[in-house]
Amino acid sequence: MSRAYKTYEGGLFFVTLTVVGWIDVFTRSAYCDTLVKNLKFCQEQKGLQLYAYCIMSSHVHLIAAAETGTLSDILRDFKSYTAKQLLQLIQDNPQESRREWLLYLFRHFARKNNYNIEFQFWQHHNHPIDLNTNELIGQKLHYIHQNPVQAGIVTNEQSFVYSSANPLSPLQMQVI
Repeated sequence: MSRAYKTYEGGLFFVTLTVVGWIDVFTRSAYCDTLVKNLKFCQEQKGLQLYAYCIMSSHVHLIAAAETGTLSDILRDFKSYTAKQLLQLIQDNPQESRREWLLYLFRHFARKNNYNIEFQFWQHHNHPIDLNTNELIGQKLHYIHQNPVQAGIVTNEQSFVYSSANPLSPLQMQVI
């Protein structure tokens, strides 16, 4: 694997966590709230330093670092635990009209991969981008916060509930 797609201790990275097949899962607040809760846990218990985030319907953007160790280790655990929780929420949600379709797709993607037993929720790669200049940090921060605006979900970045651009964001951010 190229060094361009690896994290290292002490680095600041832009990462995108993507649902397999770019499936629109994060259209319900319960699913987004689960991500937020697990990001908070990683901040408090695993040393995740979160500088910016945005939860879109099929992916999550982060600017993040690890207090100790590598960001890859934290993200691996986050994705594994979160996938199990989200799959259970989908299975147990009586309002989930897409349940059978979603579970079918997650099973389909698991068949293509030897690492998964029954379901695959997240794509395996995060393609971290090393943010080693202020210009690059500013560019990625702008990209993250403008993502819901560009998608036509909101007209200004501060209005998007699941974003660090929102002053009422449920997550605490590190200062860049």
